[in-house]
Amino acid sequence: MSCTFHLLASHSDFFYHGRFLLVLSRQPLWLRALSSSPQISCSLRESYRLLQLPDEGHSSAMQVKEAYLRLAKLYHPDSGAPTANAVLFAQVEEAYRAVLAHQSKTRRPDEGKEVEDEDKIRGAALQHRHYLSYEGMGSGTPSQRKRQYQQIRVDRASEQVLNYWQREHERAAAAEGALVERDVRQRSQKIKITQAVERLVEDLIQESMARGDFRNLSGAGKPLNKFEHNPYADPMTHNLNRILIDNGYQPPWVITQRDIRETTAQIRSRLLEGRTRFGDPMTPKEQSQWEQLCASVEEDLVKLNKMVDNYNLIVPMLNMQMVHFSLSRETDRAAKGARQHRLDQQAEREKDRQRRKEEKKRANAVPKPKNTKRGMMSWIQNWLR
Repeated sequence: MSCTFHLLASHSDFFYHGRFLLVLSRQPLWLRALSSSPQISCSLRESYRLLQLPDEGHSSAMQVKEAYLRLAKLYHPDSGAPTANAVLFAQVEEAYRAVLAHQSKTRRPDEGKEVEDEDKIRGAALQHRHYLSYEGMGSGTPSQRKRQYQQIRVDRASEQVLNYWQREHERAAAAEGALVERDVRQRSQKIKITQAVERLVEDLIQESMARGDFRNLSGAGKPLNKFEHNPYADPMTHNLNRILIDNGYQPPWVITQRDIRETTAQIRSRLLEGRTRFGDPMTPKEQSQWEQLCASVEEDLVKLNKMVDNYNLIVPMLNMQMVHFSLSRETDRAAKGARQHRLDQQAEREKDRQRRKEEKKRANAVPKPKNTKRGMMSWIQNWLR
């Protein structure tokens, strides 16, 4: 493209071919030479071409700014666009400054006033960084805007998660409400059936009383002995506990306490029976059998201690908590119980021996009856002689 072309606004046509501006002039050379329009250099024309402005002499300041912002979004290295190019962006920025300097020299006073009024109306142009990336959010350097955008995404994700869980809770509450309503209907139906049965039973009792079926009872007119096992029990508390037990309700800590008591009794019974079978000084064979029994009991004690831990967590009163069971204490207890059992057996055998002796003595102390039949025969024989 030659640098001898002149741009005439009213007598020239132009069009773009690729990235070059082709100008076709319809006027002769002598008319163009006499034109009063100022001459511009090739570098300034190249700057207009880089900014892709339609005409060097009739481009306003706002058009130059818009062209610069459009190209900055395409070629800026921080834009993230596939057309980003630092070299081209530097050329565009240099062309933008050259065009602004040229327009500031050739601008008429009234045109500058119009531009200022237009800027006041439209407001100050935003920087190109606000249009590059991160959805136009944030301010500052690209790294600061990146951190701000990441924080915005985190807040947005947290809000979405909260909204999701809120919807899930509402759905679960609605489902639970439907289940509760169904349970209420079933319970009301059971209550109606129970009340009907109670009314029927009460009517039968009244009919039996009217016929006199309860007049011959042995305890008629006497108070009922409900609390013979505990005369100090509160009737209200006793009845409430009886109703709860009859309906199969027991607190979890009561059930756990019962299991611990039963398991402890079984372990101690096993140790006592095993130690009683062996002698007081145990033989090597008996010692090995006793160690095997203690090993099996130790495994049971580990499970029992876990049960004790669970019981201590749910028991309502602190003074009802339990301590762990130890194998050494249980073996010592079994050894003492075995010795006491041997002493009891020995005392029982001694008592049996003494009782047999007493019976034998009493049997010897009783006088033997005389044989009267033999004495009569000897008298008859003596008389016959």
